[in-house]
Amino acid sequence: MRHNKKFNHLGRTNTHRNAMLSNMCASLIMHKRIFTTVAKAKALRKVIEPIITKSKEDTTHSRRLVFQDLQSKTAVTELFQNVSVKIADRPGGYTRIIKTGNRLGDNASMCFIELVDYNDNMLKETAKAAAKPKTRRSKKKADEGTEVASEVKEPKAKAPKAAKAKVEGEDKKTEE
Repeated sequence: MRHNKKFNHLGRTNTHRNAMLSNMCASLIMHKRIFTTVAKAKALRKVIEPIITKSKEDTTHSRRLVFQDLQSKTAVTELFQNVSVKIADRPGGYTRIIKTGNRLGDNASMCFIELVDYNDNMLKETAKAAAKPKTRRSKKKADEGTEVASEVKEPKAKAPKAAKAKVEGEDKKTEE
């Protein structure tokens, strides 16, 4: 029976896999985004998320626990000084995997794994989405007359603009 043998061995021995994931964790913390295979990224996510959660509490004990996994003083310093400050209010989900296609040599599926709060492009898009006012629409009201009246008002408001555009277009044609 294969109970509790769910994780991916990645074709490596235990020590090699742990060293590789430790190095990848340190690289992700230092560079905020790394390019790797999807299988390694999913394995990395299971290792890095608890490490980042431990970094929320800046104590000597949590620093020592994180150093056991990372084995890099610069990565630990970066994690506790910069990364943990940005993710302090986030309740989890610190990483994002973005699939990029397949590698040419062996057709392995490749991806970016990045820290969520450090992707400026995604942060701008979410800020724009948050800035838009949200409209609430009910599914169906008992009084259908109010819905019909609101639907009639919208086309009337758009009709003059369309008529003006047609008139302007005709004016341009007459000038030519």
